[in-house]
Amino acid sequence: MRSMKIALAQFDPTVGALEANARQIIGLAREAAAAGAALLLTPELALCGYPPEDLALRDDFYAENARVLADLAGRLPKGLTVVVGHPLKEAGARYNAATVLRDGKALAVYRKQALPNYSVFDEVRVFVPGETACLFELAGLRLGLILCEDLWQPGPAAKARAAGAELLLVLNASPFHIDKEQERLEVARRRIEETGLPLVYVNMVGGQDELVFDGASFAMDAQGALTAQCPAFEAGLHCLDLADGTPRGELVELPGLEARVYAALVTGVRDYIGKGGFPGALVGLSGGIDSALTVAIAADALGPGRVHAVMMPSRYTASISQEDAHALARNLGVKYSVQPIRPMFDAFLSELADAFAGREPDTTEENIQARIRGVILMALSNKFGSLVLTTGNKSEMATGYATLYGDMAGGYAVLKDVAKTLVWRLSRYRNSLSPVIPERIITRAPSAELRPDQVDQDSLPPYDVLDAIMERYVELDLSPAEIVAQGFAEETVRKVVRLIDFSEYKRRQAPPGIRITKRGFGRDRRYPITNKFRAPF
Repeated sequence: MRSMKIALAQFDPTVGALEANARQIIGLAREAAAAGAALLLTPELALCGYPPEDLALRDDFYAENARVLADLAGRLPKGLTVVVGHPLKEAGARYNAATVLRDGKALAVYRKQALPNYSVFDEVRVFVPGETACLFELAGLRLGLILCEDLWQPGPAAKARAAGAELLLVLNASPFHIDKEQERLEVARRRIEETGLPLVYVNMVGGQDELVFDGASFAMDAQGALTAQCPAFEAGLHCLDLADGTPRGELVELPGLEARVYAALVTGVRDYIGKGGFPGALVGLSGGIDSALTVAIAADALGPGRVHAVMMPSRYTASISQEDAHALARNLGVKYSVQPIRPMFDAFLSELADAFAGREPDTTEENIQARIRGVILMALSNKFGSLVLTTGNKSEMATGYATLYGDMAGGYAVLKDVAKTLVWRLSRYRNSLSPVIPERIITRAPSAELRPDQVDQDSLPPYDVLDAIMERYVELDLSPAEIVAQGFAEETVRKVVRLIDFSEYKRRQAPPGIRITKRGFGRDRRYPITNKFRAPF
């Protein structure tokens, strides 16, 4: 025959929700069978969700996965072959595995050979590598199965080819970051060059803590030409037609950078709050661009009825900030309330007057205001159950331009990996969809408004310079000397590097946030808090 229809399940599992994930797979299998598919591919560890982290060290976790997998196998449509990713324990060894199911039986089992142990991945901690290729026959073709990192490393795909595979099937839980889609295509072409085989690539979609999975599944022919491209950040079933060994399907154009990042942020908020069971989101709305973008993302992720924006003006809050915050909330249709902090701030200053006698006001008084706001938001969160979304961006997190237990107080940091310059670009992008963020919010000089006439550039370099240095030092691991050699002023580099190094203790106490770059402040950048190393210039 050598021809059939292959269905790709680009779906959003929840880590640990085995029964719910199995129901999703069964529903997609029935949809695939109704569409005439002979084969359904699910993502890596689709049954348990990815990454399971230290759940994968528990014996009861494997036992329950085995039970649910066996039940799922008996409930799949007759005649449909389904490949399900799942954790597997056998003979005392733990594997990242996938099983080929048909008519209630397991036809083959594959154990992932290349275990990633870098960036956000630590599979070596919980799994052991498999050693052998896995093939099964369908429609007159020998199909070779590999999992995610197996594609990124030479070896596993070649083993499948040597065992007789004529088509590679790749199951993935590949997290999003900027430019990740292009990297995947380049890696796939390297494996095609290594093996001479066409391939089908299915990827997970959805948010899991700090990670976001973008889907964007695809297929290529034996020359490395793209023959199918599924949409990004959309759950659903996508069918390919396999004719004479080459898979072909719809070629969807992926959106531009700002659109992809915005979709990632919306996905992360939607799933963190939805899967966590929170009724909605709370955001401190200041009239500035970071909180404006955060509220817009929350409204798009959850619907405006589940978002509460709270304006907490102080004696230093400009009237235009209050006007713009109100206008933004009205444009988005979110709940809006005003809780002035001046009476509470005055009470703090009165109580601390004796202790502070003889000392001039400084950042202490600024931070008290931020912490009062944090207390208000957390009180509302405790009373009504909604999750507080913090609004600090990556540039602020990098340099410590944020207040512990103040604007850092909350449950999820939406912009934690978004540099300030990208915040502006994303705000412009959101307004291109519908003009919700007042223009003045975008064009005003950024200010924390914690003292008279304050602007961010009183304390920080211009954001285009700061972000460029931060990218090189944090994301590219360049030394300060290398950054200076690229044309940046040594004094500015010294200042930025010093702020980044000194602020590690703050970042460690920040809430989790959505990763959109190769190197976010979270799972994939683990620096010691007590650290005396200073790179020479």
